[in-house]
Amino acid sequence: MAKQKTDPNYKVVAENRRARFDYAIESDLECGIMLEGSEVKSLRVGGTNIAESYAAVENGELWLVNSYIAPYVQAKMFKHEERRRRKLLISRKELSVLWNATQRKGMTLVPLVMYFNHRGMAKIKIGIAKGKKNHDKRETQAKRDWSRQKQRLLKDAR
Repeated sequence: MAKQKTDPNYKVVAENRRARFDYAIESDLECGIMLEGSEVKSLRVGGTNIAESYAAVENGELWLVNSYIAPYVQAKMFKHEERRRRKLLISRKELSVLWNATQRKGMTLVPLVMYFNHRGMAKIKIGIAKGKKNHDKRETQAKRDWSRQKQRLLKDAR
């Protein structure tokens, strides 16, 4: 992982920070994204949001729904739709695992991070998640607060 941070091609474009609070992530999976030319250029500039989006398995394909990629200003003729459904690229075996998780186990497919990998290809990390109840969210918040308080106490003790 340290190699990716020093690599000039590796760049995190968008992160869904709320997902880990709202969902219990059981596993994650890296997927490719089918993008148009102006979408890739807009991602490189950094105009995207995946906070309200989700992934869905429909008709034997995986789709990213409701993700926002800002319009690229320099694209005059070949502009893209900002909130179109984008196809995600995974193997058939991985697709069957995702279908089983969503249809049989009642899980949700949540996008976690969109980034360019070390080869400069746009990727998205999808989490297989189960929704948290309010008491679970309060428990997570309490643990986070306690760990911060513990760090402060240890820092003051030195």
